[in-house]
This record gives sequence, structure tokens and C-alpha cells, in this order.
Amino acid sequence: MFSADEITKHGTPSSCWLVINGKVYDVTAYLDLHPGGAAILLKQGGQDATFEFRKIHSPDILQFLPKDICLGEVDPATVASLPLASASNADTNPNGNPNSRTSTTNAGSGPPHISHCIALPDFEPAAKAVLSPNAYSYVSSSANSGLAHAANLSSWRRVSFRPRIWPQGGVARASARTSILGAGAAFPFYCSAMGQLGRAHDGGEVALVRALARRGVHGLLSTVSTQSMEEVMEAFEGEKRALEGGGDEGKGASVNEGKPSTGAGVAAAEELPPAQLHFQLYIPNDRSVAVDTIRRAKAAGFRSLWVTVDTPTIGKRTIDRRIQAQEALAMGLPVEAEKAGFGMRSHVDGGQLNAALTWADLVWIREAWGDGPVVVKGVQSAEDARLALAHGCQGIVLSNHGGRQAHSAPDALTTLLEIRTYCPEVLGRLEVLVDGGCRDGADVLKALCLGATAVGIARPFFYALGAYGEKGVERCCDSEYFRFRIVTLAFLLFWLFMPMLILRGIVLAEELVLNMKLIGMNSLDQASPDRVNAMRLYNEMWRPEKGRL
Repeated sequence: MFSADEITKHGTPSSCWLVINGKVYDVTAYLDLHPGGAAILLKQGGQDATFEFRKIHSPDILQFLPKDICLGEVDPATVASLPLASASNADTNPNGNPNSRTSTTNAGSGPPHISHCIALPDFEPAAKAVLSPNAYSYVSSSANSGLAHAANLSSWRRVSFRPRIWPQGGVARASARTSILGAGAAFPFYCSAMGQLGRAHDGGEVALVRALARRGVHGLLSTVSTQSMEEVMEAFEGEKRALEGGGDEGKGASVNEGKPSTGAGVAAAEELPPAQLHFQLYIPNDRSVAVDTIRRAKAAGFRSLWVTVDTPTIGKRTIDRRIQAQEALAMGLPVEAEKAGFGMRSHVDGGQLNAALTWADLVWIREAWGDGPVVVKGVQSAEDARLALAHGCQGIVLSNHGGRQAHSAPDALTTLLEIRTYCPEVLGRLEVLVDGGCRDGADVLKALCLGATAVGIARPFFYALGAYGEKGVERCCDSEYFRFRIVTLAFLLFWLFMPMLILRGIVLAEELVLNMKLIGMNSLDQASPDRVNAMRLYNEMWRPEKGRL
């Protein structure tokens, strides 16, 4: 056993120890290899780093460290007496003086009341008020000068609707029900995969998926989640079982409040399909690790496997580099700062990702997964969409990784138009999902009209979780199902005289269904290209040389 006095002596570049989950780790030899840089480890040296570790990493990652790096266990009393590490430098401003706060960050003031969040963009400033500049920069940053991320946001504005009036059956009721990869879905949008959710909220992925389960929204769990896939799935399925039970049990206590979430215990007058979780895979260099991860995900009960293909290495995350350089300078490590500035450090080690993958690798990936849908995530051209179909994929995700990878990568909507123009057969034979920049439920309809199955949304959920916990995630989705187990006179009167929606709220679901009605749709089956005008995007779309496609 180690004493607290002994542990606290080891916080220098020549000897750096960390306590994580009650064990002492000597990370001295790992300082130059750590993807986040040496400074972040040295700042925690000689301290209990468990809390900060869990914000960013899954406990699974510890098993991949060299065995001799773990020096032994520490008794609970000693752990309690150790100082708690704080890796997040709240005073680091990536665009100015490292010792001054970012001008737009109001750390400690708290977010505005959640009632102010009327649209998805409202969650970002709310989160910025409570997240450290380091955490906010991580989630909001993009590659290079940000052109790909900006294109993601602007592309939706270049598609407009063509409303129709007085449709057959009217629009008194409109249903957003659909299916995603063979599983029923209450809505044609889902929560995309995100890393480091622990930096947003102590509840991390567990808090996120509990809220998604209560709102009937599909979710995608990242390989680099801060909690194990089994723990996340157990929480997700537990919440769904509670909902099936009804009553107060089905309301589910929010992690951040310890009390039932508003409206979470109700079900629809028509039974809506339960939410599903899917698994997003980053493939490491070690195939055995990848196979083990795939099999664990299958055993845990994930609905489908989404293989990420747009990360053979990590893009140039400029703000991340600035922050890491400034952290190193603040620790008196100018050489380390140079490494960070030149991209030798990143939140994800590009060297750990498999850059040698080809389409042939889908064979062993599918064998490891077994039965069930396999999706290729990160398709950015019509040619690759056609190849995905030829190799038997059940779906593709059109995505440029949130604008965080290739500089000037195409936005998903433009890629969707490219597929519709040059290989339209893809749209009818596999599911095409669109991911990137969607900030309005009405815009989801645009993608569906152009042939997409569903739309993924990521950053707004991170912001909502960071600012308001589970309640924020629920508000993002905003569906409150009316669950009446006994048909009462009050319910019948309500259904006769208020045939508006089977849901209520003010963000994604309301925007989606409201706009369906306004353009003359009562079912998603009616989504078609003649409902939208995408000529501005068509004018910017790639065109092949003669004979290329």
C-alpha cells in the first residue's frame, strides 16, 4: 500500500504517478505518448485523477496499458486524503491570454432557465455558460479553418419547401413514425455518436440514453464513450423496462436532479415503438481488439454496427492544438507545446486508428458481428455509396464527421443529391442516413424528401446535456407521449376536440410535425423530391467528367 505523502511526491516529468479507481499508475514513460499531451497528465500528477479520467475515458482503456504501469492499490482512506485533480483548465483561452477567461464564457453564472431554449441553437450558449473553455472547445471545434463545419450548417438553408394545400385526408393528425434499420422509430431523427460526454455532465452516456429512452429516440453509442457499453446498455434497457411498467416507475429519475423528469412516464394513445441503441465502431490497429469490441457490442444488445470510415487518421483540430500548447506552456513545457502545435498531440491518437482498411475488411467485421445490420459511416461520394451497396451493407451514413476531419469536405445534403443524381438505385436498396449540421426539426423533412431515411444530430445533444442534464436532452427531443391505460371521458373529449399531435413540446419533434402539416403532409410516406426545391445545392454539386460514372 502507498501512503498519501509518497504519492504526492510524484508529480514531475521525471516521476509522474496518478491514482485512478483506487490504483496507482506510473505514467512517466507514457508522458510523451499520451494523445492529450504530457501537460494534462503532469497537472494531475500525485493526485486522485479518477474524476477527470472518467470525463474523457472509458474504464476499458486501462486494460490496454502495459501491465507494469500499475504499481498497486491504494486503500480508500488514503484515496480520500489525496487532492482531487482538475485537468480542465477553466482559465485557458484558446484565442488569447492563457490566464484570461474566454469573453463569451460565464463560468459559474449558470445557464438561463430551460424555458429559454426554444430551438436547438439555444442550447449552445446555455452550455457555453457552464462548460469550461476546454470542454466547449472540444465539442464545438472543427478541422482547419472550419469550412466543412460551416458548409454543414449552411447547406440546409439552400433547400426550400414547396408546400401543397388541402391534401387527401387533411392534416389534422400527422404521424412522424418511421423505421431505422428495420426497427420502428417514433421519429426520423436520432442522436449521433459523441465522445467525451463525461465532460458535459457527470452522468455521461448513461444520462443521455436514459433521456433518449424516455423520448423514444434512437441513439448511437461511440467506441470512445466514457462509460462501458454494457453499463450504458443496461441503463438504457432499464429505463425502457420502467416505461413499460408505467406509473411513477416509468418516469425515471434524472441523474442531475434525483427526481422524476417532467412527462417521462406517459405513453402514446397509439403505442409508439421503443427507442433502440446502435454501436459506432472505430477500428484500431489490433484486429483482435476490434473483434472483441464488436462481439461485446453484439452481446450487449446493440441493434446494429456502424463502422466509421472517415478517420484513417485524425484531422487538424486547430483549437485543440492551441489549447494543448497553452496548457504545456503554463506547465513550463515549451518542447511539449511545440509538439502540440505541430499536431503531435490530439484527443484521439491517430496512430491507434487503422489506416490500412479496405472494403475487403468488411468480411471479418461482418463475421465478428453476425446477424444484424452493418452500416458504413462517413460516406462522402456517390462512388462509395455504390460500393457500399455492392459489398452488402444495410446502410450508409453521409457524414464528414461534423466537419472535424477533411478540410472542405462535402456536406451530407450535397452528397445525398450526388447519390440521387448518379446512382439513385442506392436510395431504394439500402438505408441512407444523413448526419451533420441539422439544427431544426423541419430541416429533417428536407433530407427525407431527398431520399434519406433519418437524420443524425450530435452537438445540440451534447450542449443540452451539459447545460441541463437529462431534462435538456428530453427537451431537445421534446416528445411527451400521452399514455392513457384507461380510456376516460376526459381522454375521449381531448382526442375529439384537440386532434393536434400525439406529442407536445417545442423543439425537434414539434418542428418536424408542425412543418409536415404546413407543407401538406400527414405521413412521412408522402415525402418526395417534388416537396422541396434543391436547385441551389444542385448548382454546387460535383459533376463527373464524361464517362466517370
